[in-house]
Amino acid sequence: MKRVWLVLPDQLSIRMFFDAGIVDGLRDRLGDRLTAVFVVSREEASEWSARLGDVPLLLGDDLTAPPATRPSRVSSRLDAWLDRLVGYHPLAIRLNHRHGFHLERMQPGHPNWMLDSDREGPLPRWGFLERAMTRWHFGARRPVPRALLETMRHECSALVVSNVQPRNTVPFLIAARRLQLPVIAHVASWDHTVGKGVISPYCDLYIVQNEVMEDDLRRYHDICPERVRVTGWPQTDLFQRRRPRSEYEALVRRYGLDPSRPLVLVMGNTPTNAPYEGRFVERVLGWWEEAPRDRFQLLFRPHPRDREWRGRFGAATGREGVFVQEPSYTDLEELATLLQHGDVVVCNAGTILLDALVNDRPSVCVLYDEGAPAGESWAAKNVIGEHYRELAASGAFCTAESFEEVVAGIERALANPAELAEERRLAVLDVVGAVDGRAAERVVDAIVASIRVRSERDRG
Repeated sequence: MKRVWLVLPDQLSIRMFFDAGIVDGLRDRLGDRLTAVFVVSREEASEWSARLGDVPLLLGDDLTAPPATRPSRVSSRLDAWLDRLVGYHPLAIRLNHRHGFHLERMQPGHPNWMLDSDREGPLPRWGFLERAMTRWHFGARRPVPRALLETMRHECSALVVSNVQPRNTVPFLIAARRLQLPVIAHVASWDHTVGKGVISPYCDLYIVQNEVMEDDLRRYHDICPERVRVTGWPQTDLFQRRRPRSEYEALVRRYGLDPSRPLVLVMGNTPTNAPYEGRFVERVLGWWEEAPRDRFQLLFRPHPRDREWRGRFGAATGREGVFVQEPSYTDLEELATLLQHGDVVVCNAGTILLDALVNDRPSVCVLYDEGAPAGESWAAKNVIGEHYRELAASGAFCTAESFEEVVAGIERALANPAELAEERRLAVLDVVGAVDGRAAERVVDAIVASIRVRSERDRG
């Protein structure tokens, strides 16, 4: 029997699809017609696979293994060579240049390959060439791993992609196009339309969080609104349920902290985006130790992708009144509890800032790099993206261009936590839309309806 394949290519969207209930919703609506395909490492897949119940599981490594025959290996190497010249990263860099996304952040050799101008490729920035590059990149004639193509031919009736933009989704999109299968593309985050790479224009349906993203697809990716559904942000469904204070107190005690004292949440960014974050941690600790110890406590939460967190946050470990969480994609329930009851959030951009505003947390956005050499600027450039500029203009949080302003922002929030509550509410309304706890339900409805419409059209 052919099934709907739910392709899960990265931890960000995997977390959302599982924790917001989208996987459960699809299982309830599709029954035995659903298969989950993890296109992450086996270790990462094992963190989630137990929650699938009786849903069949496939692993991307088994479907996209290197070809065995010599002609296939030659074809694969040629395709990889062309991809470096005119494919995934060249298209992403050119999209940024064409629309002015992240130009201040881009530089040769940038550790974030989406910002590495060396990967632009040798061709001129001519519109007709870039349109041809896009057609080739998503073209049905590109080589596809034989195991993937044949398995999809015999077992797949439709493709649902939890995040349509990562590079590892491209073989699935190509195979589906070659086999003329319906594709439902979820755009995983509010800023992915404006600087996180090109989006395939060949999907049947695109699911986005808000009307701004719908307009982005039209303006920057040539995708008409008729193929887009606005559902709201599923992650906000998790925040819709209020956690009682008792849950927060139990959690904080488990961390070895005192729930009767205020808690400042210092949220980390990735080493790529915030390479000097370790020095900021040390500066915060130094200031905190000079303050009266009974005033507040500190909780540090490294970014889930921070593999260097032990070194970057090491100065904060083993201190009374301070706790460092271990990076994780699977503790969203703990994050929701902290954001509903913690006292102040300190961070540098990222989705965590939007999470804090959705939960009405007083926030301080750090816009400088502690201890960075003169002329380097990472923190400020992280918030110059198209949508971050709009969020910053909302006045819904304090900004800090020096450590003294970080301190002032924390003090201000502790003294008057309700001060910017109305600004936070309006910012959430603009960026997220209505938060009613039903966004995941609307995502499931959109997926199932699109599959049904395509099936009926194909039969007719």
